Amino acid sequence: MWINRIILKEFILVGFSVYPDIQTFIFVVFLCLYLFTLMGNVAIMGLTWVDRALHTPMYLFLSALSFSETCYTMTIIPKMLADLLAKDRSISVVGCGLQMCFFLGLGGTNCVILTLMGYDRFLDICNPLRYPLLMTNMVCGQLVASAWAAGFFVSLVETSLIFRGFFCNPNLVKHFLCHMRAVVKLSCLDSDFTKLIVTVISVSGLLGTFMLIILTYIFILSTVLRIPSTEGKQKAFSTCTSHLTVVIIHFGFASIVYLQPEASGGDDTLIAIPYTVLTPFLSPLIFTLRNKDMKNAFRKMLGKVVVLDK
Repeated sequence: MWINRIILKEFILVGFSVYPDIQTFIFVVFLCLYLFTLMGNVAIMGLTWVDRALHTPMYLFLSALSFSETCYTMTIIPKMLADLLAKDRSISVVGCGLQMCFFLGLGGTNCVILTLMGYDRFLDICNPLRYPLLMTNMVCGQLVASAWAAGFFVSLVETSLIFRGFFCNPNLVKHFLCHMRAVVKLSCLDSDFTKLIVTVISVSGLLGTFMLIILTYIFILSTVLRIPSTEGKQKAFSTCTSHLTVVIIHFGFASIVYLQPEASGGDDTLIAIPYTVLTPFLSPLIFTLRNKDMKNAFRKMLGKVVVLDK
């Protein structure tokens, strides 16, 4: 019993090593998705910064979401890609704690920002006359700062609970990142109790933000249905479709990770791929391809580049 209570200094991320024959293929696919994710988010942030027509709360929230998702992917994917090619998949306990803290903090920040984007659409559609007074760029910045504070407050609480004690052998984390469900099993303390508390906190935050978004869209829908003209209804809905699509994808994939029972053998590697890799990839794609203002800003930027080249 005492042998198993050796103080661990590092973990081994098992990750995709259980699929040795397709690791190169997985590396190529994830690298392409990661590069497209970075390009999409950088494009959104760049267009919002350059085009003054996009200096509105809606696009400032979108730019904040793109920045948060960029940081989120940088916390996870570079290490995952390196481990796909390396034989040494170790990570220090401190490094594991930092990765978990940023993974949870940025994930929570994304949820809160998506909620704020829904609140912004609610004010714009349901209170159009008061919207310019209630949602200024300064208020938008304060709300984004609050989203980061809330996300990392919850993250610090969860990470502190998991890393408050020692970890027992074996030091194998059955995941490609330091995910809380995989790491908490290695705790020498009562891992079942810690897992329960951390899961309750995560699920409460996830469901809480999702229910707030649903509530805002109930008010939006009731307001839109009272608009007499079909054109007016379509215009109101068009400002919400991209956000609503991303919300469905984001919270749908997140529910797979946090609401489903553990996979057989405790390996949640494949279950986490949609939330950690696909969601950040799809989000900028949806916001750029389904948004008329973004497409117009992109065309204007291309036009300026062509003129400069001439």
